[in-house]
Amino acid sequence: MNDRVKELRTYLGLSGEKFGERIGVQRNAISRIETGKNGLTEANIKSICREFNVSEDWLRYGTGEMFNELSKISLDDLMADADPIDLDIMKAYFSLDKEIRRKAIAHFQKCLSDEA
Repeated sequence: MNDRVKELRTYLGLSGEKFGERIGVQRNAISRIETGKNGLTEANIKSICREFNVSEDWLRYGTGEMFNELSKISLDDLMADADPIDLDIMKAYFSLDKEIRRKAIAHFQKCLSDEA
């Protein structure tokens, strides 16, 4: 499980300090978790899953996808309120390779976390 914490943090492009801030622990606690010196507490697991929308099965056991599926939203409802630029962005995004989309989302999440 400890290696998946590091994988997640690296994937999100967060420093140990920023990652720790988001889940309410110090940078050195993240370092000890990632190196296996400390295990994850139930509170850590719940915080990571809640803060980063991470699948608990993935974090605990390495099974399934890293992130939970976002709640289902009707595309019709979204498109009804979309500007032409919104539609162009959506088309461009979905025309990308799946791995590139994952990296783009990780970059976007990092930018949002840097703003917070």
